[in-house]
Amino acid sequence: MKKLWRYNGLTVTLVFFFLLFWGGQTITGWKEFNEDQQQHKQPQVTLTQYLKTGHFVEATFENWESEFLQMSAYVVFTSFLFQKGSAESKDPDKDSPQDAEPDPNKPDAPGPVKKGGWILTLYKNSLSLALFALFLLSFVLHAAGGAVEYSREQKLGGQPAVSFWEFIQSPQFWFQSFQNWQSEFLAVIAIVVFSIFLRQHGSPESKLVDAAHSDTGD
Repeated sequence: MKKLWRYNGLTVTLVFFFLLFWGGQTITGWKEFNEDQQQHKQPQVTLTQYLKTGHFVEATFENWESEFLQMSAYVVFTSFLFQKGSAESKDPDKDSPQDAEPDPNKPDAPGPVKKGGWILTLYKNSLSLALFALFLLSFVLHAAGGAVEYSREQKLGGQPAVSFWEFIQSPQFWFQSFQNWQSEFLAVIAIVVFSIFLRQHGSPESKLVDAAHSDTGD
């Protein structure tokens, strides 16, 4: 267990907080949903029933969508764009090991590196492709859940329901998306710029405490 924690402590901790906060979102969202149902003289739902509602699906994937957009864009942009002095950037004045061609003769090289060809090409971009695919999936589920929730609200007000395509063209859908997207990119700007001048001892996301502000990378 000590070895498991030492080698996987970061992942375990992040998963714990993810489940904690997602659980908090679920419980409070369920209570909010039932309060709205009660105000409109509609039947209450159980927690299990709530997990199938557009309210839950929209709230969950609306946020996941922006996170995966941010991460996929960040992975791609940092492969060819630079910020002098940032711990989050490659040094524009030096060769980066990340830009070197993979060596298929390394004994511990991953399988795709040894195979080469299109498999290697796919593997070389697999991180950004996986993150972008998760963004697209979350985008679609956000729209699907949002259409269901928006239709529920419409019906409560005596208005007609909307389809998936009608909702995806609505200002409400894009307002939800843009308000999350801008906050994610603001957070990235903060870590890129703050890491030029500020430090966190012991963190790989920070430069060494005694590093010059002009030093770039970790």
